Amino acid sequence: MRVIQAIRFGGPEVLVLGEAPEPVAGPGQVVVDVAVAGMTFVETQIRRGTDRWHAGPRLPYVPGTLVAGQVSDVGDQVDPAWRGRRVVAGTGGTGGFAERAVASAGELFPVPDGLGLPEATALYSDGSTAQGLAEHAGIGPGDRVLVEAAAGGVGSLLVQLARVAGAQVVGAARGARKLDVARDLGAHAVVDYSEPGWTDRVLEATGGAGPTVVFDGVGGRIGRAAFEVTARGGRFSVHGAASGEATLIDPAEAGRRGVRVLDIEQLFGFGPHVVRWAEQMMSQAAAGLVRPVIGQTFSLERAADAHAAMENRTAVGKTLLLI
Repeated sequence: MRVIQAIRFGGPEVLVLGEAPEPVAGPGQVVVDVAVAGMTFVETQIRRGTDRWHAGPRLPYVPGTLVAGQVSDVGDQVDPAWRGRRVVAGTGGTGGFAERAVASAGELFPVPDGLGLPEATALYSDGSTAQGLAEHAGIGPGDRVLVEAAAGGVGSLLVQLARVAGAQVVGAARGARKLDVARDLGAHAVVDYSEPGWTDRVLEATGGAGPTVVFDGVGGRIGRAAFEVTARGGRFSVHGAASGEATLIDPAEAGRRGVRVLDIEQLFGFGPHVVRWAEQMMSQAAAGLVRPVIGQTFSLERAADAHAAMENRTAVGKTLLLI
C-alpha cells in the first residue's frame, strides 16, 4: 500500500511517497481504510525534530496521529460489529499518512450518520481541544474573549464557542483573508497581530478594559503582548506555540495582575475527556451552532505541500489529507 514516510528530520521535503506492507490487525486492534488523515501544527514541529513536548519517532516513520474511514478488518478480542463502520481513530502516534492504518479498538470513535468524515476529523481533534479549553477557561456572558490564530483549526472553533456562550469576541490573526474568516465566524472585532500596535486595537475593541479571557495559540512575542493587555481578574489560557515557543508567565507577575494562567501543560490532562468533548462538539455542529473550517485539502502524495502550507501560515482552518 502507499504511505508517506519522513525519511529524516527536516523541512516538508523529507516527506516522500513510498510503499509499505499491508497492515494486519492484532489482538484488540482494527484496520481502517483511511479516507481522511488529520494533521496538526505540532506534527510539523515533530517532523523538523524541534518539538519539545513529545518523544521523537524513530526514523523513518509514517506521520499521522488521527484518521477517519471505514473499518475493514478486526483482530481477536474486538467486537466484529465494528467491521464496516465509519470511524475516527487514533493511530497511537504514527501511521496515519497511509491507505490503511492500524488502530486500537479503544481508540475508535463512531462517526454519526449525516456527518462527513472530513468534518468529523476536524471536530474530533481540534473540536475536542477547543471544547476543553473553553470549559477550563469558563467562558460566559459578559466575558471579553481574545482568540489568537482565530482562523486556525482550534482558533476558529474557539471564536464560535465564545460567541455561543454570549461573550464578546476579538479575533486576532495575520492578513486580510484570515481576518475575514474570523469575522464570518462571528467575531465582533478583528485585529491583525502582524501590525504594530495591534494590542492597542484589542483595548479599543474591549472598551479600554482588555480581554477577560485570552486563548494563546501562538506564544512568543504575540502571546506575551496579549498577556500584557489581559484584564485584572482575567484568565490567560495557553494551548499552542506556533511561534516556536509557548508563553511562560511568572506566577508572581500573574498574581500581581490578578490573572489566572492556564499554562500549556493543561493539555496533558485532556486525554480522558476527548470523547466527551468531541461528542459535545458534534452535537453543537448538528444543531448548527458551530462548524469546522476546512480550509484546504491535499492528496496523499502532496503531504509535503500540506505541511508546508501549515508552516508558512497560508493555511486557513483545518488542513487534511484526502486519501
